[in-house]
Amino acid sequence: MTLNPLANPKGVNLLCELCQKPAFIQCTKCRVTYYCGVEHQKADWLGIHEKVCQNLISLRQNEPFLASEEERQNRQRQLLHKKKAMIDLTRTTGQKLLFEGKHEQAVPAAMQSLRFAIDVHGLASIELVPSYLILGEASIGLGRLSQAEEYLAQAQWTVLKTPECSNSIKSRLYRNLGLLHAAKGEYDESLRQLANDIYHASEEFGTDDIRTSGGYFHMGNVFYRQGRIDIADSLYRQVTDIWYTHLYKIVKIRTRTPATPKGIGPLISETSEEEEEGLDEAQEAEAVQVLNALYDLREHQPNRQPQDLATVCHALAMLYFVLMDINKAKEFGRKAVVASEGHPDDNLSRSIVEFMKTCDRVPAPPTKD
Repeated sequence: MTLNPLANPKGVNLLCELCQKPAFIQCTKCRVTYYCGVEHQKADWLGIHEKVCQNLISLRQNEPFLASEEERQNRQRQLLHKKKAMIDLTRTTGQKLLFEGKHEQAVPAAMQSLRFAIDVHGLASIELVPSYLILGEASIGLGRLSQAEEYLAQAQWTVLKTPECSNSIKSRLYRNLGLLHAAKGEYDESLRQLANDIYHASEEFGTDDIRTSGGYFHMGNVFYRQGRIDIADSLYRQVTDIWYTHLYKIVKIRTRTPATPKGIGPLISETSEEEEEGLDEAQEAEAVQVLNALYDLREHQPNRQPQDLATVCHALAMLYFVLMDINKAKEFGRKAVVASEGHPDDNLSRSIVEFMKTCDRVPAPPTKD
């Protein structure tokens, strides 16, 4: 991260990337981004700018003169493609930072995604809602509930006036509203909003999808705060099972033995009926956050069921295997073995043992000097 305090010449109206106030500092890496001071430059760098710095050059420089209409149209198509890619990148980054608990850092990523979404889709488009939701959730995490209400009101109004709005976006809106009411201590209203979240997520993805599980998790948290532990336990168990099943499929596909070609002649590649459903950066961060929270809960829970702890340990072991952290995968695998000894579920125990054998076949990462 570098700065140039002489970057704003007199008579040129440059605005800060974060607050839109007059800017006096320039990023000397891309030279197309400006800030009102070092504090906002650092916040933007940590939140998103490090990832997009070089990408912004072609998007913000003055357009070159192009003689033909075909060249101009081709350039516009390229720019549109780049802007849409930036929307995806900044939103995924913002959501990832939220799952990591880095609410302050998520704001620049969300603002960047909102800026590109407005540029591509216009001010009234439903495509702006995911950015508003990241900003709303970041504000909730920072305790700025009035600001969160403003962002979520804007998102809700856009959803209401868009009849073709997808269930996916509705699900995320209701989840954020549920989080807002939970933060205000309005638990009954929070549960109502989270029920709406689960309904729309189930309509879009199914009841046992990882994208639906977040609603169950947050609903479990609300019941837990109310002291309704049995209901919370049931929801937490469902969340664990959903992630366990998803991760088990990924590990199974990644570790299967390739089919041996038969006969003579050229090798013909056959498409597997079972394709891997991978995790993007935000889903990885969500899995780490949710499963570790459930592990902490189960480990310190009095009168816990051994299978609950064994299952969440095995799920975490598989997650870290997918993330290529073999040491952590083995650590939680061993914890799963110990926990499963107190439960007579042969299938679970056998699955854990097979997983540990798989980990042993993976070369250990090189040690640092």
